[in-house]
Amino acid sequence: MERIAFRMQLKKGNETEYRKRHQEIWPELRNLLKDTGITEYSIFLEPESLQLFGFLKIRDAARLDKLPDEPMMKKWWTYMKDLMECHDNHAPISLPLQEVFYLP
Repeated sequence: MERIAFRMQLKKGNETEYRKRHQEIWPELRNLLKDTGITEYSIFLEPESLQLFGFLKIRDAARLDKLPDEPMMKKWWTYMKDLMECHDNHAPISLPLQEVFYLP
């Protein structure tokens, strides 16, 4: 099992809506993520900086490279683009984090 962590940036004033949209995540997107091999996925918000910290566990991290080509993923990114900093294709700007400590 591989553990992946990353950082994204929420735009000011969108905290409530971001949380709401994730509480109402589409079943088709949930299924896509599970079918990709993601077994756990969390996003944390740091309220002062509005940085989002994502953490997921996946059987094979290489499978994440195929998600941007999935129509459901593109639809979700378009739905979320107004809330966070994104690339031109609406994918969130996501910066990988390096693990420096792990206590199993």
